[in-house]
Amino acid sequence: MKSGHLDPSACWAALKRRDPNADGKFVYSVRTTGVYCRPSCSARAARPENIAFHASCAAAERAGFRPCLRCMPNGRSRSERNAEAVVAACRLIEQNDSPLPLSQLAEAVGMSPYHFHRVFKSVTGVTPRAYAVAQRSQRMRQALPTAPSVTSAVYDAGFSSSGRFYEAAPAALGMSPGRFRAGGPGTRIRFAVGDCSLGSIIVAATDVGVCAIFLGDDPQALVDDLQKRFPQADLVGADADFEQTAAAAIALVESPRSRFDLPLDIQGTAFQQRVWEALRKIGAGKTASYAEIAAAIGRPKAVRAVAQACAANPLAVAIPCHRVVRRDGTPSGYRWGVDRKRALLEREGAA
Repeated sequence: MKSGHLDPSACWAALKRRDPNADGKFVYSVRTTGVYCRPSCSARAARPENIAFHASCAAAERAGFRPCLRCMPNGRSRSERNAEAVVAACRLIEQNDSPLPLSQLAEAVGMSPYHFHRVFKSVTGVTPRAYAVAQRSQRMRQALPTAPSVTSAVYDAGFSSSGRFYEAAPAALGMSPGRFRAGGPGTRIRFAVGDCSLGSIIVAATDVGVCAIFLGDDPQALVDDLQKRFPQADLVGADADFEQTAAAAIALVESPRSRFDLPLDIQGTAFQQRVWEALRKIGAGKTASYAEIAAAIGRPKAVRAVAQACAANPLAVAIPCHRVVRRDGTPSGYRWGVDRKRALLEREGAA
């Protein structure tokens, strides 16, 4: 819907859904009240014969309508205000070594605890507590290799007790703290190399879940990449049981619209995991821009960082970074080659 060229049917559909994604694309006025609103406005629905669509706030005001006091269409949208509040809360979480109570975070951004919890999860995809745990886990990963002892790393990372630390460590590290501190020696990673229609593929998994799906042209180069990612791990050629896991990954490449129900062992920074979680919410056959992903995780200015997180994704197709495109909808910047990205999008009917 370009300015001045509105599609009435699309406007009506967005209005019926109270679609926040349509905010900023058009406004609608109500003849009987004399106000104009955002498509997402929660005001009581007006009769269709009293509604008109306008390409901008200025157009609605030229037609004699005033802005709604509920949704404030001529100011920042609710989603923008929520994103700013969540970003501020994230900074508070990141700057404090010890967890902050939900009530304190909510008060800091001017919301009730219930509303803040709901908004935070809708913007980031995780709860405030989960975000705080991810931050502590990231500090733990950074502190363990150089800390004088595991115990000192416990408190440097913001854990209030060693019990909480060891409770969270396997999920955060994929192994015990001691093994991680030593570089992961003895961590067993099963892998299999195969062929698919997009070239060679390697699939690897820890005891937690699938930790790598790489695509490429040279099978040996894929094995080398896996060794670089897990330099101290014991890489074990797959047995017959693991071949089923590899087959499931290959099937996902051949048909990226299909479900991939195997558990994943997703290891990355807190920011990367937020980006990757947002990518997993993009439906098959759909795409999103880097800017849209940045906005979805509450970091609208972090477009470049989002692109870097996509490039660092170790799980091709299972974490669908191929669905992230330029603002104009064209494919670009795929870790395993733009041609493969284009092919995956075509298979999903998104290109």
